[in-house]
Amino acid sequence: MTAATHVPEGPALRPWLRLACAVVPVAATAFIGSVSTQAEIGGWYAGLNKPWFNPPDWVFPVAWTVLYTMIAVSLWRLLGARPLTGPSREGWRLSLGAFLVQMALNAAWTPVFFSAHAIGLGLIVVATLLVMVLWTIRLTWRFDRAAAWLLVPYACWVAFATILNAAVLRLN
Repeated sequence: MTAATHVPEGPALRPWLRLACAVVPVAATAFIGSVSTQAEIGGWYAGLNKPWFNPPDWVFPVAWTVLYTMIAVSLWRLLGARPLTGPSREGWRLSLGAFLVQMALNAAWTPVFFSAHAIGLGLIVVATLLVMVLWTIRLTWRFDRAAAWLLVPYACWVAFATILNAAVLRLN
């Protein structure tokens, strides 16, 4: 008889491969975000009307450094929770797929908002990102609750970013 959820006793991937698979997509997303914002912070972004609750510019890289670290650890844990066999393996693949889609949306938002100056399209991307992060948390919960909890501050920050993006759109 097969259990509904079979989580292996040890990670299904070799340690270095698992670490690389967790760090590379997150580092690539962080790099894209950094490159897309650097030239725009003092120019275009500085000239926008912003709401009273807009944090100082230095808060964003600090927050994202902490969040990207938590996201990478979450992905590392999820990769370690891959079922070796059984019906739950498809659920794990869906969880991993959702994780990667939300990372792609995360990587897309910064160039859309900052490089393309597309505030409205940025709002669509960040709102979609929020939905995907929440869905990723829900799917990941089944396989590794700590991995899911590590994404909760990220969801909160993306919710704040969605509200901020909407306010910037309204004011400009």
